[in-house]
This record gives sequence, C-alpha cells and structure tokens, in this order.
Amino acid sequence: MTEYVLGIDTSAYTTSIALVDAEEIKVVADLRKVLSVPPGQKGLRQQDAVFQHLKNFHELYGKIEADLKNITTVAVSSRPRNVDGSYMPVFTVGQNFGKIIAKTLSCSYIEYSHQENHIAASLINGYKNINDRILAVHMSGGTTEFLMVKKSPKGYSAEIVGGSKDITFGQLIDRIGTLMEFPFPCGLHMEKFIENKDVNKVKTPPIQKDAFINLSGMENFFANLYENKRCSKEDIIYSLFGYVADCMTIIIEELKQEHDFNTIIIAGGVASNSMIRTTLLSRLKENFEIILPSRENSSDNAVGTAFLPIIDRWYHEVKTD
Repeated sequence: MTEYVLGIDTSAYTTSIALVDAEEIKVVADLRKVLSVPPGQKGLRQQDAVFQHLKNFHELYGKIEADLKNITTVAVSSRPRNVDGSYMPVFTVGQNFGKIIAKTLSCSYIEYSHQENHIAASLINGYKNINDRILAVHMSGGTTEFLMVKKSPKGYSAEIVGGSKDITFGQLIDRIGTLMEFPFPCGLHMEKFIENKDVNKVKTPPIQKDAFINLSGMENFFANLYENKRCSKEDIIYSLFGYVADCMTIIIEELKQEHDFNTIIIAGGVASNSMIRTTLLSRLKENFEIILPSRENSSDNAVGTAFLPIIDRWYHEVKTD
C-alpha cells in the first residue's frame, strides 16, 4: 500500500507543502509560494505574513495531483526551534491546516520545528547512517546559528554553540541588497547581478576569531562603500558573499577546537548561494564530510518536514505524538 507523508511549513517568507512517498523515499509533490514583500521594505509583519499564508495554502493544496487518501501522516513545522517557548505566529497557519487535514483523513499528526525541517531537507538524498557528531549551520533571513545536533526520539535536538550576536547573515545581505534597490529577499537577485561579470574582492576588516561574532558593523562598512561610490556594485556584492564565507570558515575552525564533529550540514536560505557553497566546500571538504541540500531545499520548504517521520522510522523510534 502506498503511504504518503504530507509536510507543511508556513515560515516567515514562504508557504510550503510537500508530499513524500514513505516507502520509496520519493518526493511526490513540492509546492511553494514566496510571500509578497512590497518594494523597498525589508520584511513582513507577522500578521501580514499570516494573511498571505491563509490565501496561499488552499491554492497550493489544491494543486496536489496524488491520491490524498494515501496520506498516513501529516507533519507540520510548528515553531522556529525545538526548544520550549519557541514561537512565531506564522507557524500557527500550518498547524491549524495540518490538524484539520489529519482529522479529515483519520491519519497521524506530528509537529517538528522549522530548524529540524532544514536539517532533514539536507538528508533526503541518501544520508541514512550519519552519526551524532554533527555540526549543523542554519543560515537564513532570521537565523545564523551553529548547532551541535543529535538524533532524539522524535526529530533532532540541537545546542547552539556559535553564530551571530546581532544581525544574521541573511539580514546583512538583505539590508545591503535593499540599499541597492534589489527586490526583497535580495540574495538571489544579487547573485544573478554579478553572474559573468569581472569582480574584485574588497579588503574587509579582520574577522574576530570567536564562535560568536558581531555583524552589524559590517552593514555600515558595506553601506559606506556603496553610498560613497568607493567601489562598484558588483565588487561590493562579491565581497559581501566572500565575507560571509570567511566568517563561516573562522567560526567552524573555532568550534572544532572545543567540539568533536566530523560532519557539517549547511542549510538555510543563505546556503543556496552558489558562491558561498562553492567556497565552503573547497575549504572544508578535506577535513569534514560536508552535507549540502540541493539549492532548492536550502531555501524554506516542506520537504524536510515530510521527511522527518521517515527518518524517525529509520531510527526505530516513535513517529507520532
């Protein structure tokens, strides 16, 4: 009998629904809609994001062509992180729709965190036997966290061991991008802008050698370069991406002195940047097993959420509350 897991993730900027065949480990449906951000704005208020999720969900759900009667589990991202008190209003949209669907189909319902979703989306292409010595890097518009990750009875537990003290990598990129009048979120548009162009790396201030770093000063640095026309737009973008990769390299080097890990998962929207991915892979692949999700699954998705109950089954652990 065919068994599907329906994954739902209603994050700060994307409505996502995915259907995964639990036996064949195959993505049957992967539907996403990025929330609309008005030109010039650097983000969305939670109530505006919730409203857009409510509009988007039925549209995406209606596009699933597979037989919904084969759904045996509904898995939902219900909170940002897998810790007590973690909460964002946007995730309640997915929770409510997920509970209604599970009740209607008389199937199991299970909740995970958005962060676990990103970790699992990195593993769907065959990393079945990874051990517990895992460093997961979650880089998105709202998060820059370096996590020591362990499998728990349901999903993953994670301890924050590094990251940013102020703004995130995603915020740094988006703030410089909106200053340059790129559409928000800006990373992909900035990346396309420098494709096939001659670029030079600008000398940047030294990066503090610490597991936790400050980034807000670099926002001022790159903004001044642009506003004072000291460098071309493409050189600033290229240098900004390079700076993010340099920061990540230093943090990982610092963490290796205190923690035992041999596998690094690099996930989140910022991890979809081809320059950052290529740089990190070339620097780290000799000393670590580097797990990068596909570029599509680096950004917000529901594929990881749908995959999590299957991973739990691999570990012969509970897959429902």
